[in-house]
Formats: sequence, C-alpha cells, structure tokens
Amino acid sequence: MAVERNIFTSDHQLFRDQYVRFLLKEIKPYRDSWREEGIVPRKFFKKMGQQGCLLIWADSKYGGLGLKDFRYQQVMIEEDSIHSDAGFAHTLHSRLVAPYIQKYGSEEQRERFLPSLISGDKILAIAMTEPDAGSDLAGMKTRAENCGDYWNLSGSKTYITNGINSDVIVVAAKTNPDNPRETGLFIIEREMVGFCRGRNLKKMGLKAQDTSELFFNEVKVPNNNVLGDPAKGFTYLIQSLAEERLLGSVANLAVARRAFEITRNFVIHRKAFGRRVADFQNTRFKLASLGTELDLAQTYIDSCVMNHNEGKLTVDMAAKAKLYTSELEGRMVDEGVQLHGGAGYMEEYEICRLFTNARIARIYAGTSEIMKEIIARSLLDP
Repeated sequence: MAVERNIFTSDHQLFRDQYVRFLLKEIKPYRDSWREEGIVPRKFFKKMGQQGCLLIWADSKYGGLGLKDFRYQQVMIEEDSIHSDAGFAHTLHSRLVAPYIQKYGSEEQRERFLPSLISGDKILAIAMTEPDAGSDLAGMKTRAENCGDYWNLSGSKTYITNGINSDVIVVAAKTNPDNPRETGLFIIEREMVGFCRGRNLKKMGLKAQDTSELFFNEVKVPNNNVLGDPAKGFTYLIQSLAEERLLGSVANLAVARRAFEITRNFVIHRKAFGRRVADFQNTRFKLASLGTELDLAQTYIDSCVMNHNEGKLTVDMAAKAKLYTSELEGRMVDEGVQLHGGAGYMEEYEICRLFTNARIARIYAGTSEIMKEIIARSLLDP
C-alpha cells in the first residue's frame, strides 16, 4: 500500500477523474501508433486544447482555466504516466515554455500567442541545447545582432523536443560578443525566412516524441518577438529551472511508481520452479526496498509542490528532488526489467518501454552531476 497523501482536495480528485476519462477515450488508444510514426500528430494537441488541458494556469481572458495551483499539473503528470505516452510533450508546451511568454513577454505578445497555444492550434518548443553546449549554457554559439528594427539571429540547436511539430520556438542566443552571459530569448515563428529544421532524430527511448535539429541562417527577428530584456535571457532561464526540475521530478516519480506496480503484478502472477516469483526472498526484499524509497520520495515531492505553490521552492530543493527521483526511476525500471526476466527485454511489455524512456531523466534539465554540484554549493559554499 502506497503512502497516504493528504495534499489533494475534492476539487483535485474531480479534476483527476475527468482527466483520466479524457485520456482513456482520446489518448491511450493511439499511443502505439505514435511510437511507430515517431511523432504525435498535431490533432492531439488540439484535443488537449479542446479539453482545456493546455496552459491550465493561463487567465480566462486568453482562454485558459486559471488553475495556478501546481497540484493540478501534478495530477496530469501522474495520470499521463499511466494512460498517455512520455513522448507526448504537452507538459513542455504548457508548463515549461509558455510561462516564458507569460512572465517575460509584453501584453501584446501574450495576446498574440497565448490563445492559440491554449487551443493547441500552435505548438511550442524551446531551443537552448547546441551540439557543443548542453548544461553549459554559457558555451552556446548562436548569436543575435541588434540591427535596430530587428535582430539578426544565426546558429543551430539540437535535441529539441517538439522540433518538428512546433510553430513557435523560444530560442536562446548570445547578444553581446564581449559578455558571454548576455543572452536574449527570441520568439521564432514557423514561417520566418532563414529558419529550417533538420531530421527527426532517432532516440533510445521516447519514440513518440519528435526531437530535431534547428537551423537559423540570418533570421530577421522583429523587436516585438524579443522576450523581455535581450541581455537578461540567461537570468530568465535560471529563474525557471527550479520549476522545470520539479516538473521532471513529479514525472520521474510517477513513472517509477508505474514501473513498481507493473513489476509487482508480474511477479505475483509469474511462476518459476513451481513457485510465484513473488515468493522468492530476493524479489520480496528488492520490492520492499524500492517501495520504501518510492513512499519517502513521494512525501518529499509533495512537500516541494506545496512549497512551490507558496513561492518557497528553492534551487537546491528542486535539485535534490530531480537528482533523487531520476536516480530512483533508473533503479526501479532496471529492477523491473530484471524481475520480468526475458519478457522485460521485449518491447511488447510496458516495462521495456519505461526502461528505455527513463535513461534521459538523469540527463535533461541538468545532469545528475550538475544537480550534485548545486546541492554541494548550498551545503558548503559561503
């Protein structure tokens, strides 16, 4: 029995029930075809929009539900781990990228972009990573030159989620060649001259997710497509990382819990040498340890969510959450495959897909090594 959670109200439960019904009808039946095609068809973003499930935090004047309580997003992520596919990057669209427009954009930009993002008519991506710059954003080479009425942007990005589907892309680019920390965030739109996409990249996991290279060859970006101060983009990115890591932590833990339940059910029904696999001490002790870790992690994550709702989530809190849940997810899916035996290596079994999807969790939004450095600084540096 999982740890009892007391952070949700009856309104959250009603929202959960409605969302599950939507997933079962409109999303779950199509997951296999997405993985085969290597992309989630655009119409499913529109289905999410029609249900009111994109940018749920946005104000009603833009078409949103105005649900600013992070617990509603937590509910969606938890149910996605069971009924959707990790490659369907609607959380990135809604909660990772769109807030940049809300927080740092002008009212004109919010009115221009948010309604079509809420409806799912337009899809978002964010482009930070480059071939030679991942966690080290200061090493990016993409540049934007101020030409008065517009900015001339050139460079390339890679491993961009929603890279093929996206219509609106927030691109990070250096704006001062003499100061590597001066970075701007620029809104690139699908039809802009000089912007093109590369191939849909083949990946170890997340098969349904379109992930691509993006190329910018002297793209003229009008001033009204610059987010906030073009010298403060690096600061904007850093300020948003705590929530990004909390989003990832909620997802990591939800997937780990799903892997645990799948594995527990398998070993209860699977027999070896005339006994249930669940009756072997090795199986029982492994699941006992992992179940304990899951419950303890859940308590911490729920605490982080409540702190975030109160504006008290710190960088080191989020780093601890991201480090521990991503590593726990990795251990859980690995043991899940092992306890499934040969079946765990077959793609027809869900645990196999969870295993290959999970490997990226220790890399994106900052590697485990970067998380340890952040935590160490909070503990040791004055």
